[in-house]
Amino acid sequence: MSDEMALLVADIYEAAGALRRSGEVIAAAEGQTQARWQVLSVVSEQPMSVPSAARRLGVARQNVQRIANELTKDGLAAFTANPDHRTSPLLTLTPDGRRALEAISARAYASHRRIAARMPEADLATVRTLLRNLTRAVRQLDQDGPDPDLP
Repeated sequence: MSDEMALLVADIYEAAGALRRSGEVIAAAEGQTQARWQVLSVVSEQPMSVPSAARRLGVARQNVQRIANELTKDGLAAFTANPDHRTSPLLTLTPDGRRALEAISARAYASHRRIAARMPEADLATVRTLLRNLTRAVRQLDQDGPDPDLP
């Protein structure tokens, strides 16, 4: 294996960090955090239980529960009955939560346009394709289990 894969992973982590910091600035302009923005976003299309939201975001259920509790306390989300699971209510956006998400999304869209203006559109499309291929390869490796050649 060449060092290219290790360098690619390092570059992806660096890009993810830069995007996360940018997201924090965008969310903060609307009085939110990136974590709160992510939870608002994940339940924006349909109400979802905290465990389902955590799985979709790829984070610990406890973290999403803490954020969901804060969002409900602040009137941005509410828990509603879950017909499929009595003890796991659904998190849904309130009108205030939807307005907050729309404001953050508008700021994010403007920021993304500014970033994209600095890069050729064809490069963005190529990178997206490569990242989706990389994600599929990593998920397949995870499904295959441990490397039998390693101790």
